[in-house]
Amino acid sequence: MTGGLYAVSDLHVSYAENRAVVDGLRPETADDWLIVAGDVGEVFADIERTLRLLRDRFATVVWAPGNHELWTHPNDPVTLRGVARYDALVAMCRELGVLTPEDEYAVWRGDGGPVTVAPLFVLYDYSFRAPGTTTKEESLRVAYDAGVVCTDEMLLHPDPYPDRESWCAARLEQTRRRLEATDPALPTVLVSHWPLVRQPTEVLWFPEFAQWCGTDRTADWHVRHRAAVAVYGHLHIPRTTHYDGVRFEEVSLGYPREWRRRGDEPAPMKRIL
Repeated sequence: MTGGLYAVSDLHVSYAENRAVVDGLRPETADDWLIVAGDVGEVFADIERTLRLLRDRFATVVWAPGNHELWTHPNDPVTLRGVARYDALVAMCRELGVLTPEDEYAVWRGDGGPVTVAPLFVLYDYSFRAPGTTTKEESLRVAYDAGVVCTDEMLLHPDPYPDRESWCAARLEQTRRRLEATDPALPTVLVSHWPLVRQPTEVLWFPEFAQWCGTDRTADWHVRHRAAVAVYGHLHIPRTTHYDGVRFEEVSLGYPREWRRRGDEPAPMKRIL
């Protein structure tokens, strides 16, 4: 097998300019895989349409959810909330042949392989607190006072869990068990919409936003679970960094106003292996 393992995230196809970018995404070979690390869109039909288009082009598509897919948006005829919405997204992906965090992890055997490609859904738990705060309540108050509040607070419902951090705790335990059961002889590509470590959030213009960006409980997962590469999005700051000798790739497209600052012809697909 030849070809490459590519990744992209934060396609935000509610924007016409971003839909045009997605229309231009093409594999270089018939064997190329594409990782989609969340935030395809907010409306169920848009997410399905986009993943179907990509699945028709790439040999394999691997998806991990972002916060936007999990929103119950007032413009979406699909009114499911929380776990029920996530389950419906997984069912839709399975109909399309797109791999999800609920499926058996695939092994990439092309260039740079073999590696286990593990899409993760672990959410966040407010442990990336705003500077100078020690509790979730303090951190949220600072964010609200600064006018820096994630829309998740209004649209990402944790049903049937009492709050998002409880849902996060359940996802962390489930995901940890699955990762521990992977082949110990193989390195991994860990794919999460939210960064597994806090360091990438240190360059945010608004540090208060970090509390919606991950959990301290995954801080050692890239080492513990043998990551060759960790792929993430969410921050809309595409770059390559290294932590504990592991390469981290932020692969966001982001909003048009953001990618235009980097040039008029975005090329969001990043070759991972």
